[in-house]
Amino acid sequence: MAFTVKMAIAAMEKFNAVIEEKKEYLTDLDSAIGDADHGINMNRGMKRIMEKVRGKEYADFGGIFRDVAMTIMSVVGGSAGPLYGTFFMKFGQKLGTKSEASAGEMADALQEGLAGVMSLGKSAPGDKTMVDSLEPALRALKESADGDEAAAWNKAVAEAEKGVEATIPMLARRGRSSYLGERSIGHQDPGATSSLYLISCFRDAFLEG
Repeated sequence: MAFTVKMAIAAMEKFNAVIEEKKEYLTDLDSAIGDADHGINMNRGMKRIMEKVRGKEYADFGGIFRDVAMTIMSVVGGSAGPLYGTFFMKFGQKLGTKSEASAGEMADALQEGLAGVMSLGKSAPGDKTMVDSLEPALRALKESADGDEAAAWNKAVAEAEKGVEATIPMLARRGRSSYLGERSIGHQDPGATSSLYLISCFRDAFLEG
């Protein structure tokens, strides 16, 4: 079964809902090692995104994720807006005029988004950022894409969960949390956590068709 534009819109609806539900938790995580605004900012951004895309007809992935990217970059402050905006923009550009994509094509496009995030943030796995959940998730999706696509998405979410847990003992090397030095150790990264939610929403939208 292919991932469709309709599923992409459903994924954004789901992401909006989970960010609304988890906004205080994400902000609590960010209060320990950041500016205590990640959940608040993401919630505001997702609300504006849904105002933009809800009820709109999109012919391709490029169209919807261009709107998503431009909206989140204009609304969300701090590093989250530019990073998530770059992720969605590069992802949408890779899929372009496609209206459906295989798990392999989705993995390639999502990895293009990840490459944009790593370039902009000058980040790598192990730096205690959103990369630490996205990189293992997308690697798993790519490696499993030739088999059962539902299983591939489930594997991606499982690896993202492991990636989030792995940020707890990490020393932050990028972003606001890096200023804390060793005091950043022992805290879960909020960006990695919201990225896990995003991958989970893509998975759920695919499984529900």
